Amino acid sequence: MARPVSSGARRRHTPARRWSYDDALAYLDDHVDLEALAAGHFEAPTLERVERLATLLADPQHAQPVLHITGTNGKGSTARMATALLAAHGLSVGTYTSPDLTRVNERISRNGDPIDDADFAEAVAAVAGLEQASGVRPTRFEILTLAALGWFAATAVDVAVVEVGMGGRWDATNVVDAAVAVVTNVGLDHTGVLGPTRAHIAAEKAGIVGPGATLVLGETDADLVPIFEATQPAALWRRHDDFGCLANEVAVGGRLLDVRTPAATYDQVLLPLHGAHQGDNAAIAIAAVEAFFGRALDDDVLREALGGVRVPGRFEIVGRRPLVVLDGAHNPDGCQALADTLDDFSVAGAPVLVVGMSQGRSAREMLSALGATRARLVVACAVDWPRSMPAGEIAAAARELGAAAEVVPDVADALQRALAVAGADDVVLVTGSLYVVGAARTVFLG
Repeated sequence: MARPVSSGARRRHTPARRWSYDDALAYLDDHVDLEALAAGHFEAPTLERVERLATLLADPQHAQPVLHITGTNGKGSTARMATALLAAHGLSVGTYTSPDLTRVNERISRNGDPIDDADFAEAVAAVAGLEQASGVRPTRFEILTLAALGWFAATAVDVAVVEVGMGGRWDATNVVDAAVAVVTNVGLDHTGVLGPTRAHIAAEKAGIVGPGATLVLGETDADLVPIFEATQPAALWRRHDDFGCLANEVAVGGRLLDVRTPAATYDQVLLPLHGAHQGDNAAIAIAAVEAFFGRALDDDVLREALGGVRVPGRFEIVGRRPLVVLDGAHNPDGCQALADTLDDFSVAGAPVLVVGMSQGRSAREMLSALGATRARLVVACAVDWPRSMPAGEIAAAARELGAAAEVVPDVADALQRALAVAGADDVVLVTGSLYVVGAARTVFLG
């Protein structure tokens, strides 16, 4: 459980002038954004900056116990489900995720509600004051991580659910000492930073596992499991061996699950999310929360909590006739899961793909996984972001596969073109990047 917290952990360190929300955004924009840098950029991995600033902030990472979640895919959905389960059992839950879809506040929330502008400005200002006093210049992600942890300490949450930004070992979030460490899966993503093989990536993700943690391991590859066993967690729960879905079926509005854990079996649980992979994520989240409590969960509370889960930008339906789906799949495994989920819908017409992605991805592999050759049209686009892959490269990859493709760089214009091409029985699928999905959500939902 949480370590004792001195009164100093609740102190706020702010510049003399009270900051506005715009001040906070300007400060963030003035710092290196490793998420946005072009593929191929390398910076020596270190936790030194974030650890030093956390110490000056009175170590807010120790103010409450933490569920720390990493994985190539599914960690955001798992974080939302774990948050819902913990909150439904009466706890105040701080959640830190990335990236955001439309506003940076989305990354930091309490019981599912994003931090408001005033508190966000204060939390960022606290970090800015420490930078000025110490001379330590953090990255944008480190600032947001410290702001989140500081706000969680100041609002005295009972538990924090913290999603890794990338990898694990050297991620800024790894200043926490997790009570429960979660690994959803291991795939080939960010290979230029994390390593060329799944074994290299697994070793980076295993870096979040401390000696006192229970490790909830969703990855089942027998060649990778020993990498996680070598971390010597206090306990190791493995998917299939210790927890998992006994049934994971398509249902009206989502999935119908039978979930087995070390403490219980939960039958006929309705999860209002689409895709078999979301059933697997739910099993991981349930196991993680069981591990946190050290007991079975209240069956009725679990059903109510999962029944209310929503995950924006993950097979999110925003239109009908044609069906319009937003999904932030951003690597080949995610694209394959998206294609499998779309198959569950038995759409009568053909897909029209609106695709934008980041540099460093294989456009050919992702489009192949999406089934681009079956699409009526691939509309290639790009968001205004330094790491965006030029729309022309995406269209060229689609044509190499034999798919019809057009370049419409602006996301809103690309959506308009897709809707003009699609028939009432078709599906318009917007994917390839959460940044593209975020831009599309703004068009559809405001």
